[in-house]
Amino acid sequence: MEVASNSSADVAILPDVAPVSRAFLAPMSGVTDIVMRRIAARHGAGLVVSEMVASDEFVRGSEEARIRAEGAGVSPHVVQLAGCDPHWLGEAARLAEANGAAIVDINMGCPAKKVTGGWAGSALMRDLDHAIGLVEAAVKAVSVPVTVKMRLGWDDASRNAPELARRAVASGASMITVHGRTRQQFYKGVADWGAIRAVREQGDFPLVANGDIHDEDDARNCLAQSGADFVMVGRAALGRPWLVGEIGAALAGRASPQLGLGQKFAIARDHYEGLLSLMGVAHGVRHARKHLAAYADEAVASGGMPDPEQRRALLTSDDPHLVLGALTRLFSPELSRAAA
Repeated sequence: MEVASNSSADVAILPDVAPVSRAFLAPMSGVTDIVMRRIAARHGAGLVVSEMVASDEFVRGSEEARIRAEGAGVSPHVVQLAGCDPHWLGEAARLAEANGAAIVDINMGCPAKKVTGGWAGSALMRDLDHAIGLVEAAVKAVSVPVTVKMRLGWDDASRNAPELARRAVASGASMITVHGRTRQQFYKGVADWGAIRAVREQGDFPLVANGDIHDEDDARNCLAQSGADFVMVGRAALGRPWLVGEIGAALAGRASPQLGLGQKFAIARDHYEGLLSLMGVAHGVRHARKHLAAYADEAVASGGMPDPEQRRALLTSDDPHLVLGALTRLFSPELSRAAA
C-alpha cells in the first residue's frame, strides 16, 4: 500500500516546528522512563512521550510522579497526564510546563482497571462532556500545545473517537492520537487501523495512529488505512528503543544503519546504568527487569547465545555487577561459549 503524501515537514505540532520523523514512541506506563526516551530520541524518534503521570500526585509532589515526568535531555519534552478532575489536571499541566514540557498530552486511552475505575483514562470516553472539560482546563492552564490520546471508544457499541476528536480540537487540542482498539479489547485482537479514518474525516488536524506497529511495513499500511500523519510505536520498541527511529527513517526514504550486537549491548548497558542512576539501585534493578528481559530476547534474535542461566541471573539478581555480567554474556557469543 502507498502511504499518504504527508511528510513530517507538512504537519507541525509545535508552533512552526515539525517532528523530524513520522514515527513516535508511545507513552507506556512502567516502560517509557526518561532513559528509554533519551535513547529513542537519540536514534531518531520524532517524539517521545513520558509514562502516564497522575495529575494530583504530580501536583502534590510525589517522587514517583516527578521521575515519570522527568524530561532532561529530551527535546521536545512531552508529558502525558492522567486524571478526571479539571482542577488537578490544569494544575498538573501548569507544573509540567513550568518544568520544561513543550507539549502536554491528556490520557484518554489507558484501559487499566485501576485507572478506569477512577474515571480516568479510557473511562473518559464514556462521558465526552467531562472529557472536553479536561481538555479546556489544560488548554486554559498552559501556553504550550495540548494533545489527546484516546482509543476507538469504550466498546464496539460506542466507537465515539471521531466525536471526541472533533470536540477536543474545537476546544484547543493541537493533535489527536488514536489507538485502534476499544477499551474493552485491552490489547487483544488486532488494531483496526481502518477505523481511525473516521477520525481523519473530522478535520485537517495532526493525527497519529497507534497499535500493532512492529516494522516499516506495518507503519506504511497503518498510514494508508488510517489517513494519519504519523504512527506511534509502543510495545515493539521494548528492548529495541532504536526501532522507532528506524521506522521513521524508512518512511522518509532514508537508510538507517543496522546496529550490531556490540552496539545493541552498549544501548542495553547504558539503559540499565541510567536507571540505576535515576532511581537508585534498590528501585532501579527491579524497574529495569522488563527492559532487560526484552533486551535478552533481542540479543538472541540478533545472534547472541541463548543461555537460560545468564537470563535467570539477569532477571533475578539485585547485584548490578552480576546483572551486567549476565547481560554481557547474552550479547556476546564468544563470552558465552567460553563460560560454557
